[in-house]
Amino acid sequence: MQHSPPPPTSPAPLRGWQRAALWLLVLVLLGLVFMLYTQPAFMVQMADHVWACF
Repeated sequence: MQHSPPPPTSPAPLRGWQRAALWLLVLVLLGLVFMLYTQPAFMVQMADHVWACF
């Protein structure tokens, strides 16, 4: 008789403080990206990088 492998288990749900910390991290990262987009030199540099791909 062959034994079948155990069924896959789902990861443990996030606790309240973990969920809040994750949202805080996401908001901080989005804020930093937004700040970069307000810098004209950064936008020119990004456009140059994209243009160099072609």
